[in-house]
Amino acid sequence: MVRVESVARDSVGAEIGLQPGAELVSVNGRPLLDFLDWEFLSADSEFTLLARLPDGDVVEYQIERDEDEPMGLELEPPRIRRCANRCDFCFVDGLPEGLRSTLYIRDDDYRLSFRHGNFATLTNLKPADVDRILEYRLSPLYVSVHATDPVIRRRLLRHPYAPDVMEQLRTFARGGIEAHTQIVLQPGVNDGPVLERSLTDLYELGHAVLSVSVVPVGLTEFSRHERVREPTPDECRRAVETVNAAAGKAIEERSEPWAFGSDELYLIADLPLPPAHMYGAFDQVENGVGSVRFLEREIHSNHARLPDLSGRRIAVVTGTAMGRLMPQVIDALEAATGGAFETLSVTNGLFGPRVTTAGLLSGQDIQHALHEHDDVDMALIPGEALNDDGLFVDDLSLEALKARCPFPVLPSHTFVDALAALPAR
Repeated sequence: MVRVESVARDSVGAEIGLQPGAELVSVNGRPLLDFLDWEFLSADSEFTLLARLPDGDVVEYQIERDEDEPMGLELEPPRIRRCANRCDFCFVDGLPEGLRSTLYIRDDDYRLSFRHGNFATLTNLKPADVDRILEYRLSPLYVSVHATDPVIRRRLLRHPYAPDVMEQLRTFARGGIEAHTQIVLQPGVNDGPVLERSLTDLYELGHAVLSVSVVPVGLTEFSRHERVREPTPDECRRAVETVNAAAGKAIEERSEPWAFGSDELYLIADLPLPPAHMYGAFDQVENGVGSVRFLEREIHSNHARLPDLSGRRIAVVTGTAMGRLMPQVIDALEAATGGAFETLSVTNGLFGPRVTTAGLLSGQDIQHALHEHDDVDMALIPGEALNDDGLFVDDLSLEALKARCPFPVLPSHTFVDALAALPAR
């Protein structure tokens, strides 16, 4: 069902009288299943819309509009496709009790993969879903492969009927659909020769596979430690060697690195991060791949937009993983602004110290860290730790955090986004 949540003023939708609560039934006689159907079928400047209004009346509209004129309709969020897998390393299964209910939804939705870059396993696709992906050219997709060997992959996913992901990717490749892929490394299962085969298989699909990242498994204190463990430094070093070999081959044959290890993989391996050019277009930076080099590049390329912060002290809140890498980013910030930046590396008290990413810090953990360093002029906190409603994972709001701190608190993704918006001194 496609239902209207809001209608923009002075829009086509408002002009024809659509209201919140109206159900969009069909476009040109074709039933609407979700937002994908609506977006793709209503893209023309002329079409017929059938809608059921909140009072129950069914009305047919003949829509005529300029090509760049939006309908002005905000739709209710779609019902999310749930995950049918039972991975031992599933982060959702490793959450503590008592968090908001939406955090316990194990999504595996190809629509969100296309729209937001969420990784999906594609194990719950029906033939009709495959047809829609091909018809609407939902590209690129973000696919959790983990292993190309079907037997190993079914073991990792704990899904005995999981389809062969290579066959799925080949089908999409023939239809012009590209994919960014990831391999979550579970030591003793999909590393070593299995990892080598997975990288080889994906590479042989050609340019249909835009990239592959290798990310060490991340566990909380509540994960199934009796079934899965974190990789050792030696295991991560061997994985880095395998990734580097695949990247070297891609550079030689395709002039692009293609294969990437996450920053966390290099951290555990105690190896230096690759230079910025080894991350290509930073397509998987939100997956923790090239985060440090991306920040350095953003600071360097936006040097002229950054303010003069001479004489000011700025706290930079981050997780323990990024805390080890932040000094090189801080050096670039201080050189660009003249300010004195101090890294606050915060241990995760909600999920446990194994969870080291900044985006999963709770509001309470950040608040506690800032209270212990209340002599700064401002604080930058990880923007990825907040959801669209301005809430941290423990439901503390950004506004509540700001009210409890005696200095400005600025969410930031790249440093430049927050600092460039500061008023001139």
